Amino acid sequence: MANLGFVGLGVMGGRIAKRLLDAGHRVTGYNRTKSKADWLVDQGLRLADTPREVAAAADVVLSMVTDTTALEAVTEGDDGILAGLTSGKIYVDMSTVSPARSRELAGRVAGKGAAMLDAPVSGSVTTLEKGQLSIMVGGDGEVLHRVRPVLEAIGPRVIHIGGNGQAVLIKTAINLNLAVQITAFSEGLLIAEKGGIPREVAVEAMLASVIASPSLEYRSPFLFELPKEAWFDVNMMQKDMLLALEAGRAFGVPMPTSAAVNELLSAARGIGVEKEDFAVIYHTLARFSGVDRELRSNDT
Repeated sequence: MANLGFVGLGVMGGRIAKRLLDAGHRVTGYNRTKSKADWLVDQGLRLADTPREVAAAADVVLSMVTDTTALEAVTEGDDGILAGLTSGKIYVDMSTVSPARSRELAGRVAGKGAAMLDAPVSGSVTTLEKGQLSIMVGGDGEVLHRVRPVLEAIGPRVIHIGGNGQAVLIKTAINLNLAVQITAFSEGLLIAEKGGIPREVAVEAMLASVIASPSLEYRSPFLFELPKEAWFDVNMMQKDMLLALEAGRAFGVPMPTSAAVNELLSAARGIGVEKEDFAVIYHTLARFSGVDRELRSNDT
């Protein structure tokens, strides 16, 4: 039983905090919009007023926020996580952010006498609720050993990637595939539909073929109806694509497919569906193809 803190109780972060509570841990949490964490308070979470309060109350503090800017917002300043860290504490950031920024933050955490790991996850709401998330970790192996039981309460596979920043780098490499896969799947599905094959039949056949993957399978229902609450919206997906393109430029790796998909995400934003799950790529292409004109957006 550990004394934990969790900053960022959104779609994924809130459900992770719930798993930690269910595992018997004490959890102090913070979310910018407090009302969104009310359901966790009912489950036993203690809600704090600032990230600093969370870090001060916990031996291990975790965070999961949207991007690098949001990470800076919860770590910096008098009310930030850094201000609440003291010697011997461990900070685990599960966000997908700039590897360079993550490494820089790890250095500042070390300056407080604490230790930091970057530990983004691979999976979705579905895999999280089934206890099937995988967690990639960057940082010192001994620190990971100390918090491994906490991480294994979130997901059964915990993989040490390397030093600080390396886990968010591999997470970026993984996530670019999600948007590329759904784009290729959507293109294939649309030519089948326009050729007279019902969408349901085409999806069934494609998911029974060699192209099937876990990410396509759990998002395939969104090709018929988008979720009321996005699991991972267009803005978040494009943030990760831009991180991937930045890495490609830094390492001299051509990224033609990622660049094209990034432009498609810009098109989705342009028609007002940036808050929808990124599976809206299919609906965006369908709209452009004249197949689906019933797309939720800000302009309809």
